[in-house]
Amino acid sequence: MILVRIIMNVLPEKRKELIQTLLSIMKVEKNSKWLCLSYEVLCVVENTNIFNLISTWETRKHLENYFKSDRFSVLLGTKSLLCEPLDIQIFTISNIEGFEVVKFVRK
Repeated sequence: MILVRIIMNVLPEKRKELIQTLLSIMKVEKNSKWLCLSYEVLCVVENTNIFNLISTWETRKHLENYFKSDRFSVLLGTKSLLCEPLDIQIFTISNIEGFEVVKFVRK
């Protein structure tokens, strides 16, 4: 599985415009055929002008196809709304654990 984190630091006066763009992208991604397993937008509590887009992908190839898409171009087009360039982080996950680890450690 591939996890992508995109950090966006929006200009305060462009915040509403960015939120509208992100909401429109999310509607498409949650129903897409790109095999995006999840797509979420999170706002940083300490600075509400920083957004994190977190998406998970079935394979690297699916993610690469998405990066080539017109939909991703919309996201790249938000650069005029931001204080600094997009910060894109890509993580390859080989093992996922859950609450069972917490239970084990707390025994």
